[in-house]
Amino acid sequence: MLVESNLPAGMPAPENSDSSSLRQWLAVGAVMIGAFAFVTTEFLPVGLLPHVAKELDVLPGTAGLMVTIPGIIAALSAPGLMLGAGRMDRRHVFLLLTGLLLASNLLSAFAPNFVVMLFGRALLGAGLGGFWTLATAAAGRLVQPKDAAKATAMILTGVTGATVIGVPLGTFIASFASWRVSFMATGGLVAVAFVAQLLLVPSLPSDKALRFSDLVSLMRRPFARRSMLMVGLVFGAHFSSYTYITPFLLGNASLEMSTITWLLLGFGIIGFFSNFAVSNTVNRSLKGSVAAMVSLLMFALLSMPLLRHLEWAVSIDVLAWGIAFGALPLCFSVWIQRATPDLPEAGSALFVSTIQVAIAVGSSVGGTIVDHIGIPADFLLGSALALLGLAALASFGRSAAEAASEQLACPATPE
Repeated sequence: MLVESNLPAGMPAPENSDSSSLRQWLAVGAVMIGAFAFVTTEFLPVGLLPHVAKELDVLPGTAGLMVTIPGIIAALSAPGLMLGAGRMDRRHVFLLLTGLLLASNLLSAFAPNFVVMLFGRALLGAGLGGFWTLATAAAGRLVQPKDAAKATAMILTGVTGATVIGVPLGTFIASFASWRVSFMATGGLVAVAFVAQLLLVPSLPSDKALRFSDLVSLMRRPFARRSMLMVGLVFGAHFSSYTYITPFLLGNASLEMSTITWLLLGFGIIGFFSNFAVSNTVNRSLKGSVAAMVSLLMFALLSMPLLRHLEWAVSIDVLAWGIAFGALPLCFSVWIQRATPDLPEAGSALFVSTIQVAIAVGSSVGGTIVDHIGIPADFLLGSALALLGLAALASFGRSAAEAASEQLACPATPE
């Protein structure tokens, strides 16, 4: 077991040495494994959607509720769970949430019908919102202050790592076994994450509970409100389309399932390296990094339905999309951290809640469009939302972006 951290929630470990110890980095690694497990479970239906829809006898758009339901529940649990946790040791909260994730995977794997499947996915949402709020807020407490950004980036590699390995692997398993085996395999991964957190994450007591007034105070800040709007639009653009990428590649682009599996793997791999590449630029030009990645996302979503008959062009678009989304979680996480240094758990809770609302609304609206108009129209919707995200980014102006960076040293509102 690691040495206990007796600091309040949101405060980093004391800088009593030049570098974080191996034990501290192992604790970060345990949380990263949890992030990997959560994201793999959250987006597993993306690659399995046609299989699940066929066996449980629902339309593809309806099957998209497997992504929508967790998003709705997570949007509520992100602030709700942290408010309810009070001063509970954050280590115990980590273990509770990972336990919910394990139950979700097992219930989904053995679901006899779509209703039971959605109940299992609801359990995922209950744990998901709280986990992401806690993981991003607690990253700086697990290491020395100067390593806080690296710890956050390391935890976020669990996101890209799940995209690289988790989702494509689930699709691969389903191709020779079944989608149920994919959920069971993910359950095994969650069990590993639970044990790692049990053994490696230190005690993280909190002497200050998150209050509802903290959330209200934060949302009264114009910069914070516009930041959440920008995040919601961009994540909505991604998930309104990404939820249905497999049906699009299969039905509209006429690709073989084996080719789709490799493309999804390429999406994840290139996103993994994009995350590392952008981590070197966000400190120098955060706004420029966000603008470049959102523009790339918009281009990919706009061109895919237009070029769907050209396999090579669709493949390039999928990889460009992977570059964009591989970098955006880190870019926005740093943006929110800089905007809310005095209320880290509140900022993290609203950030996660905004993302989950975007996932739920995006996949739901996308599903309606898919069932009634078609997937190409859904991708055009995604590109339009990305354009609105760029407009929101442009509204900050140069001075506002600089003010956000200055909040690292001063908790005052940048506006």
